[in-house]
Amino acid sequence: MAKILIVDDSKTSRKILKNILVENGHTVIGEATNGEEAVCKYNELQPDITTMDITMPVMDGLEALKKIMDIDKNAKVVMVTAAGQKTKMLDAVKYGAVEFLTKPFEAEQIIEIIERVNG
Repeated sequence: MAKILIVDDSKTSRKILKNILVENGHTVIGEATNGEEAVCKYNELQPDITTMDITMPVMDGLEALKKIMDIDKNAKVVMVTAAGQKTKMLDAVKYGAVEFLTKPFEAEQIIEIIERVNG
């Protein structure tokens, strides 16, 4: 099972995601509330997979994604988007995101994506 870093400025979103992942046997090794924190925690924890919200304060998810990909070109980052962020999703693919999750979360979709990304 995967060791996962959850990055989202919404405490509720992090909690929902964490519960779904843990219930399905994954380990949440860390959480971050903005992109800057995400880059530090990625370096420190070396997760198998990182879930990254796009819209956050301090540093957004796209900027954090770029920095993480600079650190580790094999990083597996799953972007979390609200509906209607198509342009940002295309940018994220360009910067190296491996997959997308859309809010509101659906447990089956999350588990399917995480298992596919984790290989």
